[in-house]
Amino acid sequence: MTAAPAARTPRPARPQVVLEVLATERLSPHMVRLTLGGEGFAGFQNKDATDKYVKILFADPALGLEPPYDLEALRVKLGPEAVPVRRTYTVRRVDEAARTLQIDFVVHGDEGIAGPWAAAAQPGEKVCFNGPGGMYAPDPSADWHLLAGDESALPAISVALEALLDDAVGVAYLEVAGPEDELELAAPAGVELRWLHRGEFTPDSTVLAAAVEAGAWREGRVQVFAHGEREVVKNLRRYLAEERAVDRRQLSLSAYWAYGRAEDAFQAEKREAVGQIFPEG
Repeated sequence: MTAAPAARTPRPARPQVVLEVLATERLSPHMVRLTLGGEGFAGFQNKDATDKYVKILFADPALGLEPPYDLEALRVKLGPEAVPVRRTYTVRRVDEAARTLQIDFVVHGDEGIAGPWAAAAQPGEKVCFNGPGGMYAPDPSADWHLLAGDESALPAISVALEALLDDAVGVAYLEVAGPEDELELAAPAGVELRWLHRGEFTPDSTVLAAAVEAGAWREGRVQVFAHGEREVVKNLRRYLAEERAVDRRQLSLSAYWAYGRAEDAFQAEKREAVGQIFPEG
């Protein structure tokens, strides 16, 4: 007799942190910063990565749900469509003394879920998330640093620039829609900030990759942080890993989003060839 397959062990529920909106600030036409805090900050396990991120849970307001959410119970009781959706955002700043954290949201009118919510958020509203995750931090032993990204990567690049040593050298390529979207950033004197104006994003956008390829290449060991739209990051990977032969251990390359994809589809495609930055996965 064939033995019955072993029962699957349920995956433990990921801890949820619940904070409140304390303040909002419009940084540019397409960027809003929320300052979050409250008693729930005690459950936030900070980490040193400069690209640390959280996965915010957005529930359907019509359901009147209060966080934290019992996701499995909601799935069983109300169906999969009632389960809050996740959206991934970089933590821009953590203030342990003030027990607050800040998250910058890219907003494009009524597009998406998180952007419109952030643009209209009011103090006192609750924010529920898992995390943080994240792995990258500037290597002080690198000879120079190359950072590149669009608006979605701007918070992580901003944190990395602030974490660099005072004598660090390198260049950061920052792609935004236009000059009104440039932000005041702190960076060592030896790190050049190059703002790139793209206009509206299209699938054929080449501004960021073209600027990196046209830029001067320094001698020595480079550490790279390049994140943004999936196809753009793939083009950067081809240039950096294949043409420049940068050791993969010095490359932090990842897609933060994909044109024409909601995050649920984008995350699912990470398991497929189309969603992989490196061909071998």
